[in-house]
Amino acid sequence: MRDVPTYEFRCRSCGSTFEVQRPMAASSDPAACPEGHDDTVKLLSMAGLGGSSAPAPSGGGGGCCGGGCCG
Repeated sequence: MRDVPTYEFRCRSCGSTFEVQRPMAASSDPAACPEGHDDTVKLLSMAGLGGSSAPAPSGGGGGCCGGGCCG
């Protein structure tokens, strides 16, 4: 059985927050709230956005071109 992602939505009409499981291809499809309202918005979920446990690459620090040429 394949795992289907869970997306979190908030209803602008009643303020409730709810989850919908659907394939990634349907992630942007509208979702009605459990109370039947259609004015909902998909919330940004932080699950899965943490990346790996490997340390962030180091090297020069920032700027427009990796540091050093802009300043």
